[in-house]
Amino acid sequence: MTAVEPELRRVYGAYPTGVAVVAGLVDGRPAGIAASSFVPVSLDPPLVSVCVAHTSTTWPLLGGLPRIGISVLGAHQEHIGRRLGARTGDRFAGVAWRSTAGGCVLVEGASAWFDCTVEQRVRSGDHDIVVFRVHDLDAALDVPPLVFHASAFRRLG
Repeated sequence: MTAVEPELRRVYGAYPTGVAVVAGLVDGRPAGIAASSFVPVSLDPPLVSVCVAHTSTTWPLLGGLPRIGISVLGAHQEHIGRRLGARTGDRFAGVAWRSTAGGCVLVEGASAWFDCTVEQRVRSGDHDIVVFRVHDLDAALDVPPLVFHASAFRRLG
């Protein structure tokens, strides 16, 4: 850790972000991570991105899958954000999810979801920026998103 890191965390935390679950089927079981760095990238072609820490032990299992699901958690799903952000235990215990024919894992009740393939990885500092091509998507516009702000989960409104 650098001397600047605590200040960086504090200042980065001033910017609220949505909370997304990046998940797929690994040996028939759901595997996934929580990401607060989900960003739409492009309309043509349809691209989104997340940043994944080099220390992640789950991303190596997901990165080679043919399809990966991204679910933007709803405000009522803070418990799922906490569970998927944990480093140990069964992250999907008690989480309602479904899988697609291609192997995406999508969280039920999310405010939005995306069926994706990995398009590009860019090594950047202590994370990789992973760009995904979107193949299918939907949103529940009546479900407000969960946000992460100042090191805590928050609800809009």
